[in-house]
Amino acid sequence: MADQLAQEIIDRIKGHAEPEGGEITLATELTSLGIHSLELTEIIFDLEESYGIEIEMNTVEAWSNLKNVGDMVEAVRALIAKKA
Repeated sequence: MADQLAQEIIDRIKGHAEPEGGEITLATELTSLGIHSLELTEIIFDLEESYGIEIEMNTVEAWSNLKNVGDMVEAVRALIAKKA
């Protein structure tokens, strides 16, 4: 079960995912949602703005580091904790 931060991130990802992607969980692969580099960049900007964090990675690094929704949630969680 997703916590509040995870659910907020899942909701943001839903806005960029293909509608027929089905249910999004922490284990959902980003590529299975039809999320490509432009959408990933938009999601990262959205998360940075929403949580006052800076995700320092270019798109190539993002794709190699963020395979699924859970990876993205943990990356954001770590940056929020570091900022606190």
